[in-house]
Amino acid sequence: MAHDPNCIFCLIVNGKADAHKVYEDEHTLVFMDIFPVSDGHTLLIPKDHCQDLFEASPDALASLMATSKCVATALRAVVEPEGLMVFQLNGAAAGQTVFHYHMHLLPRWVDQELALHTRVLGDPARLAELAEQISTALD
Repeated sequence: MAHDPNCIFCLIVNGKADAHKVYEDEHTLVFMDIFPVSDGHTLLIPKDHCQDLFEASPDALASLMATSKCVATALRAVVEPEGLMVFQLNGAAAGQTVFHYHMHLLPRWVDQELALHTRVLGDPARLAELAEQISTALD
């Protein structure tokens, strides 16, 4: 498996950095965004390092899409959003800030201001609680 020793997401995959994990299989890892835009903001990554969509393998993308459906369904059961944004950014000009391919699942509510990122740390206790609830809802 390809890894970048300077990539925070690779460090999470290798257990060298903490994350509030929701789901993991052979190819994918799902965890809570530590800078959540809304309750339940979740990130999905391939375990293999690839910088963006252009470097991601078709197999990695297929695995991520299948996982995203399961996690989205669990998110809907746990946080009961009125909508769900699924997005992914490629390159700094597009707003990508971590250069390891990742998808965002971002629960949305009517009248909520549209935002893709924030720099406000989420409450670690709340992130842990949501990770556990979403993980349980996957079963």
